[in-house]
Amino acid sequence: MCGFIGVVGVPTVAPVLCLGLSAVQHRGQDAAGIGVVDRGHCRLHKDVGKVSRVFSPEVLEGLSGTTGVGHVRYPTAGVKNSRVDAQPFMTRRPPLVLAHNGQVTNMGELRRHLLARGLRVTSTSDSEALLLIFGDELLAERVVGFREDDVVAALGRTLDRVRGSFSAVAMIDMEGEETLIAFRDPHGFRPAVYGQRPDGAWVAASESVSLDVVDAEVRGHVPPGAVVFLRAHQEPVVRQVRPAQPSHCIFEDIYFARPDSILETGRVYTLRQKMGAALARRWQAKGHEADVVVAVPDTSRPAAQAMAEHLGLPSREGFIKNRYSGRTFIMPDQASREAAMRLKLNPIDEIFRGQRVVIVDDSIVRGTTMRRIVQLVRRFEPAALHVAIFSPPVRHPCFYGIDMPTRGELVAADIAGALHDVEAGLAERFGADSVTFLPVRDLEQVAGDRLCAACFTGSYPVPVPEDEQGFIVKDRQRESHP
Repeated sequence: MCGFIGVVGVPTVAPVLCLGLSAVQHRGQDAAGIGVVDRGHCRLHKDVGKVSRVFSPEVLEGLSGTTGVGHVRYPTAGVKNSRVDAQPFMTRRPPLVLAHNGQVTNMGELRRHLLARGLRVTSTSDSEALLLIFGDELLAERVVGFREDDVVAALGRTLDRVRGSFSAVAMIDMEGEETLIAFRDPHGFRPAVYGQRPDGAWVAASESVSLDVVDAEVRGHVPPGAVVFLRAHQEPVVRQVRPAQPSHCIFEDIYFARPDSILETGRVYTLRQKMGAALARRWQAKGHEADVVVAVPDTSRPAAQAMAEHLGLPSREGFIKNRYSGRTFIMPDQASREAAMRLKLNPIDEIFRGQRVVIVDDSIVRGTTMRRIVQLVRRFEPAALHVAIFSPPVRHPCFYGIDMPTRGELVAADIAGALHDVEAGLAERFGADSVTFLPVRDLEQVAGDRLCAACFTGSYPVPVPEDEQGFIVKDRQRESHP
Protein backbone atom coordinates (compact mmCIF):
# COMPACT_ATOMS: atom_id res chain seq x y z
CA MET A 1 0.00 0.00 0.00
CA CYS A 2 1.41 3.36 -1.06
CA GLY A 3 0.32 6.87 -1.93
CA PHE A 4 1.03 9.00 -4.99
CA ILE A 5 0.28 12.39 -6.49
CA GLY A 6 0.91 13.87 -9.92
CA VAL A 7 0.59 17.54 -10.92
CA VAL A 8 0.81 19.24 -14.33
CA GLY A 9 0.67 22.94 -15.10
CA VAL A 10 1.96 24.88 -12.08
CA PRO A 11 4.96 27.26 -12.23
CA THR A 12 6.84 25.40 -9.48
CA VAL A 13 5.55 21.88 -8.95
CA ALA A 14 7.79 20.41 -6.20
CA PRO A 15 6.25 22.26 -3.21
CA VAL A 16 2.75 21.34 -4.43
CA LEU A 17 3.77 17.69 -4.68
CA CYS A 18 5.33 17.77 -1.22
CA LEU A 19 2.15 19.21 0.27
CA GLY A 20 0.02 16.58 -1.47
CA LEU A 21 2.27 13.77 -0.28
CA SER A 22 2.01 14.98 3.31
CA ALA A 23 -1.77 14.49 3.08
CA VAL A 24 -1.30 10.79 2.23
CA GLN A 25 1.60 10.13 4.59
CA HIS A 26 -0.63 7.58 6.33
CA ARG A 27 -0.36 5.40 3.22
CA GLY A 28 3.39 4.93 3.56
CA GLN A 29 6.14 5.90 5.97
CA ASP A 30 9.09 3.91 4.65
CA ALA A 31 10.28 6.21 1.85
CA ALA A 32 9.29 9.22 -0.24
CA GLY A 33 10.25 10.58 -3.63
CA ILE A 34 9.54 13.27 -6.21
CA GLY A 35 10.34 13.43 -9.92
CA VAL A 36 9.90 16.62 -11.97
CA VAL A 37 10.30 17.69 -15.60
CA ASP A 38 11.80 21.06 -16.38
CA ARG A 39 12.08 22.04 -20.08
CA GLY A 40 12.67 18.45 -21.10
CA HIS A 41 15.09 17.63 -18.28
CA CYS A 42 14.06 15.23 -15.52
CA ARG A 43 15.15 15.60 -11.90
CA LEU A 44 14.53 12.92 -9.30
CA HIS A 45 15.00 12.88 -5.53
CA LYS A 46 13.98 10.01 -3.25
CA ASP A 47 15.15 8.56 0.05
CA VAL A 48 14.02 6.49 3.02
CA GLY A 49 11.92 8.24 5.64
CA LYS A 50 8.83 10.40 5.86
CA VAL A 51 8.08 13.36 3.63
CA SER A 52 9.33 15.94 6.14
CA ARG A 53 12.67 14.15 6.41
CA VAL A 54 13.27 13.54 2.71
CA PHE A 55 12.35 17.01 1.41
CA SER A 56 14.12 19.97 2.95
CA PRO A 57 13.57 23.48 1.50
CA GLU A 58 16.96 23.16 -0.21
CA VAL A 59 15.97 19.88 -1.89
CA LEU A 60 12.65 21.30 -3.09
CA GLU A 61 14.40 24.38 -4.47
CA GLY A 62 16.54 22.12 -6.66
CA LEU A 63 13.48 20.37 -8.11
CA SER A 64 12.34 23.08 -10.52
CA GLY A 65 9.69 22.19 -13.06
CA THR A 66 6.02 22.51 -13.97
CA THR A 67 5.08 18.81 -14.05
CA GLY A 68 5.91 16.10 -11.54
CA VAL A 69 4.94 12.99 -9.63
CA GLY A 70 5.48 12.08 -5.98
CA HIS A 71 5.20 8.92 -3.91
CA VAL A 72 5.18 7.67 -0.31
CA ARG A 73 6.05 4.02 0.18
CA TYR A 74 4.77 1.23 2.39
CA PRO A 75 6.53 -1.87 1.04
CA THR A 76 4.65 -5.10 0.36
CA ALA A 77 7.08 -5.95 -2.45
CA GLY A 78 10.82 -5.40 -2.62
CA VAL A 79 13.35 -4.51 0.04
CA LYS A 80 12.21 -2.43 3.01
CA ASN A 81 14.11 0.72 4.02
CA SER A 82 15.71 0.89 0.58
CA ARG A 83 16.55 4.07 -1.30
CA VAL A 84 16.88 2.02 -4.48
CA ASP A 85 13.34 0.69 -4.14
CA ALA A 86 11.85 4.11 -3.34
CA GLN A 87 9.63 5.65 -5.99
CA PRO A 88 9.12 7.25 -8.49
CA PHE A 89 11.03 5.23 -11.10
CA MET A 90 12.36 6.65 -14.35
CA THR A 91 13.33 5.40 -17.80
CA ARG A 92 15.27 7.50 -20.31
CA ARG A 93 14.08 5.58 -23.36
CA PRO A 94 11.24 6.28 -23.61
CA PRO A 95 11.33 9.23 -21.19
CA LEU A 96 8.89 8.21 -18.46
CA VAL A 97 8.59 8.81 -14.72
CA LEU A 98 6.07 6.63 -12.88
CA ALA A 99 4.72 6.12 -9.35
CA HIS A 100 2.55 3.12 -8.49
CA ASN A 101 0.29 1.86 -5.71
CA GLY A 102 -0.64 -1.82 -5.42
CA GLN A 103 1.13 -5.11 -5.97
CA VAL A 104 2.03 -7.01 -9.10
CA THR A 105 1.51 -10.72 -8.50
CA ASN A 106 3.39 -12.31 -11.45
CA MET A 107 6.78 -10.70 -10.84
CA GLY A 108 8.81 -13.84 -11.58
CA GLU A 109 7.23 -14.14 -15.01
CA LEU A 110 7.72 -10.43 -15.74
CA ARG A 111 11.40 -10.47 -14.79
CA ARG A 112 12.02 -13.36 -17.17
CA HIS A 113 10.19 -11.52 -19.93
CA LEU A 114 12.17 -8.32 -19.35
CA LEU A 115 15.50 -10.19 -19.39
CA ALA A 116 14.52 -11.80 -22.67
CA ARG A 117 13.89 -8.29 -24.02
CA GLY A 118 17.31 -7.12 -22.82
CA LEU A 119 15.87 -5.09 -19.95
CA ARG A 120 17.25 -5.59 -16.46
CA VAL A 121 15.30 -4.59 -13.32
CA THR A 122 17.70 -2.64 -11.08
CA SER A 123 15.56 -2.80 -7.94
CA THR A 124 13.38 -5.39 -6.20
CA SER A 125 10.27 -3.23 -6.67
CA ASP A 126 7.35 -4.42 -8.77
CA SER A 127 6.76 -0.77 -9.73
CA GLU A 128 9.95 -0.68 -11.79
CA ALA A 129 8.87 -3.82 -13.62
CA LEU A 130 5.50 -2.22 -14.41
CA LEU A 131 7.28 0.87 -15.75
CA LEU A 132 9.69 -1.16 -17.93
CA ILE A 133 6.90 -3.28 -19.40
CA PHE A 134 4.87 -0.19 -20.25
CA GLY A 135 7.90 1.63 -21.68
CA ASP A 136 8.85 -1.35 -23.84
CA GLU A 137 5.32 -1.63 -25.19
CA LEU A 138 5.24 2.11 -25.87
CA LEU A 139 8.42 1.91 -27.95
CA ALA A 140 6.78 -0.82 -30.00
CA GLU A 141 4.24 1.81 -31.08
CA ARG A 142 6.51 4.80 -31.70
CA VAL A 143 9.98 6.01 -30.70
CA VAL A 144 9.14 9.70 -30.23
CA GLY A 145 6.11 11.97 -30.53
CA PHE A 146 3.75 9.67 -28.67
CA ARG A 147 0.02 10.10 -29.22
CA GLU A 148 -2.98 9.07 -27.16
CA ASP A 149 -3.61 6.02 -29.34
CA ASP A 150 -0.01 4.88 -28.77
CA VAL A 151 -0.42 5.08 -25.00
CA VAL A 152 -3.77 3.27 -25.10
CA ALA A 153 -2.37 0.45 -27.25
CA ALA A 154 0.77 0.09 -25.10
CA LEU A 155 -1.23 0.14 -21.88
CA GLY A 156 -3.61 -2.48 -23.28
CA ARG A 157 -0.77 -4.92 -23.81
CA THR A 158 0.67 -3.96 -20.41
CA LEU A 159 -2.62 -4.73 -18.68
CA ASP A 160 -2.77 -8.05 -20.51
CA ARG A 161 0.72 -9.00 -19.31
CA VAL A 162 0.85 -7.57 -15.77
CA ARG A 163 -1.38 -9.21 -13.16
CA GLY A 164 -2.32 -7.96 -9.72
CA SER A 165 -3.35 -4.53 -8.46
CA PHE A 166 -2.02 -1.24 -9.71
CA SER A 167 -3.09 2.36 -9.90
CA ALA A 168 -0.37 4.58 -11.28
CA VAL A 169 0.50 8.09 -12.36
CA ALA A 170 3.20 8.91 -14.91
CA MET A 171 4.77 11.84 -16.74
CA ILE A 172 5.19 11.58 -20.50
CA ASP A 173 5.97 13.96 -23.34
CA MET A 174 3.19 13.66 -25.92
CA GLU A 175 3.82 15.48 -29.20
CA GLY A 176 5.98 18.03 -27.41
CA GLU A 177 3.51 18.67 -24.58
CA GLU A 178 4.03 17.68 -20.96
CA THR A 179 1.27 15.24 -20.07
CA LEU A 180 0.22 13.47 -16.91
CA ILE A 181 -1.44 10.08 -17.28
CA ALA A 182 -3.21 8.12 -14.56
CA PHE A 183 -4.37 4.53 -15.04
CA ARG A 184 -5.76 1.56 -13.09
CA ASP A 185 -5.97 -2.18 -13.51
CA PRO A 186 -9.33 -3.50 -14.80
CA HIS A 187 -10.48 -4.43 -11.29
CA GLY A 188 -9.67 -1.02 -9.80
CA PHE A 189 -8.36 -2.52 -6.56
CA ARG A 190 -6.49 0.64 -5.59
CA PRO A 191 -8.01 4.13 -5.72
CA ALA A 192 -7.08 6.98 -8.05
CA VAL A 193 -8.82 10.36 -8.25
CA TYR A 194 -8.20 13.46 -10.35
CA GLY A 195 -9.19 17.12 -10.19
CA GLN A 196 -8.37 20.67 -11.24
CA ARG A 197 -7.04 23.74 -9.46
CA PRO A 198 -8.36 27.28 -10.05
CA ASP A 199 -5.17 28.09 -12.01
CA GLY A 200 -5.95 25.36 -14.57
CA ALA A 201 -3.43 22.82 -13.26
CA TRP A 202 -4.49 19.18 -12.99
CA VAL A 203 -3.83 16.80 -10.12
CA ALA A 204 -4.12 13.00 -9.86
CA ALA A 205 -3.69 11.22 -6.54
CA SER A 206 -4.39 8.14 -4.46
CA GLU A 207 -6.90 9.95 -2.25
CA SER A 208 -9.00 13.09 -2.57
CA VAL A 209 -7.36 14.59 0.54
CA SER A 210 -4.27 15.29 -1.57
CA LEU A 211 -6.45 17.31 -3.93
CA ASP A 212 -8.06 19.17 -1.01
CA VAL A 213 -4.76 20.34 0.41
CA VAL A 214 -3.46 21.69 -2.95
CA ASP A 215 -6.76 23.50 -3.67
CA ALA A 216 -7.97 21.18 -6.43
CA GLU A 217 -11.60 20.24 -6.96
CA VAL A 218 -12.38 16.57 -7.55
CA ARG A 219 -13.50 15.99 -11.13
CA GLY A 220 -13.65 12.21 -11.17
CA HIS A 221 -12.19 8.83 -10.27
CA VAL A 222 -9.99 7.03 -12.79
CA PRO A 223 -12.25 4.21 -14.07
CA PRO A 224 -10.96 0.64 -13.65
CA GLY A 225 -9.14 -0.46 -16.79
CA ALA A 226 -8.90 3.12 -18.09
CA VAL A 227 -6.32 5.87 -18.56
CA VAL A 228 -6.88 9.59 -18.02
CA PHE A 229 -4.77 12.14 -19.95
CA LEU A 230 -4.23 15.44 -18.10
CA ARG A 231 -2.73 18.59 -19.64
CA ALA A 232 -2.63 22.10 -18.22
CA HIS A 233 -5.68 24.24 -19.06
CA GLN A 234 -7.27 21.46 -21.11
CA GLU A 235 -10.16 19.15 -20.38
CA PRO A 236 -9.17 15.61 -19.32
CA VAL A 237 -9.41 12.80 -21.84
CA VAL A 238 -10.61 9.44 -20.49
CA ARG A 239 -9.94 6.34 -22.60
CA GLN A 240 -11.12 2.85 -21.67
CA VAL A 241 -8.24 0.45 -22.27
CA ARG A 242 -9.73 -2.87 -21.14
CA PRO A 243 -13.25 -3.74 -19.90
CA ALA A 244 -13.85 -2.75 -16.28
CA GLN A 245 -14.42 -5.49 -13.69
CA PRO A 246 -14.78 -3.36 -10.53
CA SER A 247 -13.42 -4.98 -7.36
CA HIS A 248 -12.60 -2.04 -5.11
CA CYS A 249 -10.58 -3.10 -2.05
CA ILE A 250 -12.93 -2.75 0.92
CA PHE A 251 -9.96 -2.55 3.30
CA GLU A 252 -9.33 0.94 1.88
CA ASP A 253 -12.68 2.03 3.37
CA ILE A 254 -12.21 0.09 6.61
CA TYR A 255 -8.65 1.01 7.49
CA PHE A 256 -6.29 2.69 5.04
CA ALA A 257 -8.04 5.73 3.63
CA ARG A 258 -8.45 8.89 5.66
CA PRO A 259 -12.03 9.41 6.91
CA ASP A 260 -12.30 12.71 5.02
CA SER A 261 -11.37 11.08 1.71
CA ILE A 262 -13.93 10.42 -1.01
CA LEU A 263 -13.55 7.02 -2.68
CA GLU A 264 -15.78 5.46 -5.32
CA THR A 265 -17.88 4.04 -2.49
CA GLY A 266 -18.43 7.57 -1.14
CA ARG A 267 -17.11 9.56 1.81
CA VAL A 268 -15.05 7.20 4.00
CA TYR A 269 -16.35 8.80 7.21
CA THR A 270 -19.96 8.20 6.19
CA LEU A 271 -19.31 4.61 5.17
CA ARG A 272 -17.63 3.86 8.50
CA GLN A 273 -20.63 5.33 10.28
CA LYS A 274 -22.92 2.99 8.36
CA MET A 275 -20.67 0.05 9.25
CA GLY A 276 -20.89 1.06 12.92
CA ALA A 277 -24.68 1.20 12.81
CA ALA A 278 -24.85 -2.24 11.17
CA LEU A 279 -22.45 -3.60 13.78
CA ALA A 280 -24.63 -2.17 16.57
CA ARG A 281 -27.65 -4.04 15.25
CA ARG A 282 -25.79 -7.33 15.27
CA TRP A 283 -24.28 -6.71 18.72
CA GLN A 284 -27.67 -5.77 20.13
CA ALA A 285 -29.28 -8.88 18.64
CA LYS A 286 -26.95 -10.98 20.79
CA GLY A 287 -28.60 -9.60 23.93
CA HIS A 288 -25.50 -7.81 25.27
CA GLU A 289 -25.74 -4.73 27.48
CA ALA A 290 -23.20 -1.99 28.12
CA ASP A 291 -22.65 1.37 29.76
CA VAL A 292 -20.18 3.04 27.39
CA VAL A 293 -18.70 2.70 23.88
CA VAL A 294 -14.98 3.37 23.42
CA ALA A 295 -13.20 3.69 20.06
CA VAL A 296 -9.67 2.47 19.46
CA PRO A 297 -8.19 5.62 17.88
CA ASP A 298 -8.18 6.79 15.23
CA THR A 299 -9.77 4.80 12.41
CA SER A 300 -12.72 3.44 14.38
CA ARG A 301 -14.11 6.72 15.74
CA PRO A 302 -16.90 7.20 13.15
CA ALA A 303 -18.11 3.60 13.58
CA ALA A 304 -17.94 3.80 17.38
CA GLN A 305 -19.92 7.04 17.43
CA ALA A 306 -22.61 5.56 15.18
CA MET A 307 -22.75 2.41 17.27
CA ALA A 308 -23.17 4.41 20.47
CA GLU A 309 -25.95 6.51 18.93
CA HIS A 310 -27.81 3.39 17.77
CA LEU A 311 -27.51 1.78 21.22
CA GLY A 312 -28.33 4.96 23.11
CA LEU A 313 -25.03 4.89 24.97
CA PRO A 314 -22.36 7.53 25.59
CA SER A 315 -19.27 7.46 23.38
CA ARG A 316 -16.09 8.25 25.32
CA GLU A 317 -12.41 8.68 24.63
CA GLY A 318 -10.96 5.83 26.65
CA PHE A 319 -7.52 5.77 25.07
CA ILE A 320 -5.02 8.56 24.54
CA LYS A 321 -2.93 7.95 21.46
CA ASN A 322 0.71 8.91 21.15
CA ARG A 323 0.59 10.78 17.84
CA TYR A 324 4.24 9.95 17.17
CA SER A 325 3.88 6.19 17.50
CA GLY A 326 3.02 5.46 13.86
CA ARG A 327 0.54 2.90 12.58
CA THR A 328 1.28 -0.50 14.10
CA PHE A 329 -0.31 -2.43 11.23
CA ILE A 330 2.28 -1.18 8.74
CA MET A 331 5.31 -1.77 10.96
CA PRO A 332 7.80 -4.03 9.14
CA ASP A 333 7.87 -6.95 11.60
CA GLN A 334 6.14 -8.41 14.65
CA ALA A 335 8.73 -7.17 17.16
CA SER A 336 8.34 -3.61 15.85
CA ARG A 337 4.55 -3.87 16.02
CA GLU A 338 4.60 -5.05 19.64
CA ALA A 339 7.03 -2.30 20.69
CA ALA A 340 4.95 0.32 18.90
CA MET A 341 1.81 -0.98 20.59
CA ARG A 342 3.30 -0.29 24.02
CA LEU A 343 3.90 3.30 22.94
CA LYS A 344 0.69 3.77 21.01
CA LEU A 345 -2.21 3.77 23.51
CA ASN A 346 -2.64 4.75 27.13
CA PRO A 347 -6.05 3.96 28.74
CA ILE A 348 -7.95 6.31 31.07
CA ASP A 349 -8.86 4.54 34.32
CA GLU A 350 -12.19 6.29 35.01
CA ILE A 351 -13.70 5.33 31.64
CA PHE A 352 -13.27 1.61 32.27
CA ARG A 353 -13.32 0.92 36.03
CA GLY A 354 -16.54 -0.83 37.02
CA GLN A 355 -18.14 -0.15 33.64
CA ARG A 356 -19.60 -2.47 31.02
CA VAL A 357 -17.52 -1.41 28.02
CA VAL A 358 -17.75 -1.97 24.27
CA ILE A 359 -14.36 -1.45 22.61
CA VAL A 360 -14.75 -0.75 18.87
CA ASP A 361 -11.96 -1.30 16.36
CA ASP A 362 -11.72 -1.50 12.57
CA SER A 363 -10.25 -4.98 12.11
CA ILE A 364 -8.31 -7.82 13.68
CA VAL A 365 -5.42 -9.06 11.55
CA ARG A 366 -2.61 -10.50 13.65
CA GLY A 367 -4.36 -9.85 16.96
CA THR A 368 -1.38 -8.07 18.53
CA THR A 369 -3.18 -4.78 19.10
CA MET A 370 -6.43 -6.19 20.49
CA ARG A 371 -4.71 -8.69 22.78
CA ARG A 372 -2.67 -5.87 24.30
CA ILE A 373 -5.70 -3.57 24.60
CA VAL A 374 -7.70 -6.17 26.49
CA GLN A 375 -4.76 -6.76 28.83
CA LEU A 376 -4.43 -3.03 29.48
CA VAL A 377 -8.13 -2.51 30.17
CA ARG A 378 -8.49 -5.58 32.42
CA ARG A 379 -6.15 -3.90 34.91
CA PHE A 380 -8.93 -1.36 35.63
CA GLU A 381 -11.45 -4.09 36.51
CA PRO A 382 -14.32 -3.30 34.13
CA ALA A 383 -17.64 -4.98 34.93
CA ALA A 384 -17.69 -6.39 31.38
CA LEU A 385 -15.43 -6.01 28.37
CA HIS A 386 -16.86 -6.54 24.87
CA VAL A 387 -14.95 -6.19 21.60
CA ALA A 388 -16.83 -5.08 18.46
CA ILE A 389 -15.16 -5.02 15.02
CA PHE A 390 -16.79 -3.21 12.08
CA SER A 391 -15.39 -5.67 9.52
CA PRO A 392 -15.46 -9.47 9.11
CA PRO A 393 -12.60 -11.60 10.48
CA VAL A 394 -9.47 -11.60 8.30
CA ARG A 395 -8.90 -15.30 7.50
CA HIS A 396 -7.06 -15.23 4.16
CA PRO A 397 -3.86 -13.59 2.87
CA CYS A 398 -3.96 -10.53 0.62
CA PHE A 399 -1.80 -10.58 -2.50
CA TYR A 400 -2.91 -7.20 -3.85
CA GLY A 401 -0.94 -4.81 -1.67
CA ILE A 402 -2.10 -5.23 1.94
CA ASP A 403 0.46 -6.74 4.31
CA MET A 404 -1.40 -9.97 5.15
CA PRO A 405 1.00 -12.45 3.52
CA THR A 406 0.40 -15.82 5.20
CA ARG A 407 -2.46 -17.57 6.96
CA GLY A 408 -0.09 -18.39 9.81
CA GLU A 409 0.09 -14.71 10.78
CA LEU A 410 -3.70 -14.21 10.79
CA VAL A 411 -5.12 -14.83 14.24
CA ALA A 412 -8.59 -15.82 12.96
CA ALA A 413 -7.36 -18.13 10.20
CA ASP A 414 -6.87 -21.27 12.28
CA ILE A 415 -10.27 -21.19 14.02
CA ALA A 416 -12.57 -23.55 12.17
CA GLY A 417 -16.32 -23.15 11.95
CA ALA A 418 -18.87 -20.44 11.38
CA LEU A 419 -18.59 -16.77 12.36
CA HIS A 420 -19.87 -17.34 15.91
CA ASP A 421 -17.14 -19.98 16.41
CA VAL A 422 -14.46 -17.48 15.36
CA GLU A 423 -15.93 -14.87 17.69
CA ALA A 424 -16.00 -17.27 20.65
CA GLY A 425 -12.47 -18.49 19.96
CA LEU A 426 -11.01 -14.99 19.77
CA ALA A 427 -12.87 -13.82 22.87
CA GLU A 428 -11.20 -16.65 24.79
CA ARG A 429 -7.75 -15.87 23.35
CA PHE A 430 -8.00 -12.16 24.06
CA GLY A 431 -9.64 -12.51 27.48
CA ALA A 432 -12.74 -10.54 26.43
CA ASP A 433 -16.32 -11.30 27.45
CA SER A 434 -17.35 -11.31 23.80
CA VAL A 435 -16.12 -10.52 20.29
CA THR A 436 -18.54 -9.41 17.56
CA PHE A 437 -17.68 -8.97 13.88
CA LEU A 438 -19.65 -7.41 11.04
CA PRO A 439 -20.61 -10.27 8.69
CA VAL A 440 -19.66 -10.09 5.01
CA ARG A 441 -23.31 -9.88 3.92
CA ASP A 442 -23.88 -6.86 6.19
CA LEU A 443 -20.71 -5.24 4.89
CA GLU A 444 -21.91 -5.66 1.29
CA GLN A 445 -25.30 -4.18 2.18
CA VAL A 446 -23.48 -1.07 3.34
CA ALA A 447 -20.70 -0.78 0.71
CA GLY A 448 -22.11 -2.71 -2.25
CA ASP A 449 -21.00 -6.03 -3.71
CA ARG A 450 -18.56 -4.75 -6.38
CA LEU A 451 -15.74 -5.21 -3.91
CA CYS A 452 -12.61 -7.20 -3.29
CA ALA A 453 -13.14 -8.85 0.09
CA ALA A 454 -10.70 -11.71 -0.53
CA CYS A 455 -9.06 -11.28 2.88
CA PHE A 456 -12.44 -12.11 4.43
CA THR A 457 -13.85 -14.64 1.96
CA GLY A 458 -10.85 -16.20 0.19
CA SER A 459 -12.42 -15.35 -3.19
CA TYR A 460 -9.68 -13.65 -5.26
CA PRO A 461 -10.81 -11.57 -8.28
CA VAL A 462 -7.42 -12.19 -9.94
CA PRO A 463 -6.29 -15.79 -9.33
CA VAL A 464 -2.86 -16.09 -7.72
CA PRO A 465 -1.28 -19.52 -8.42
CA GLU A 466 0.75 -21.24 -5.70
CA ASP A 467 4.09 -20.38 -7.31
CA GLU A 468 3.16 -16.68 -7.39
CA GLN A 469 1.94 -16.84 -3.79
CA GLY A 470 5.25 -18.37 -2.77
CA PHE A 471 7.18 -15.66 -4.64
CA ILE A 472 5.19 -12.91 -2.90
CA VAL A 473 5.59 -14.42 0.57
CA LYS A 474 9.33 -14.91 0.08
CA ASP A 475 9.69 -11.37 -1.23
CA ARG A 476 7.90 -9.91 1.81
CA GLN A 477 10.10 -11.87 4.17
CA ARG A 478 13.26 -10.49 2.58
CA GLU A 479 15.57 -8.90 5.14
CA SER A 480 15.68 -5.10 5.10
CA HIS A 481 18.80 -3.18 4.16
CA PRO A 482 19.41 0.49 3.32
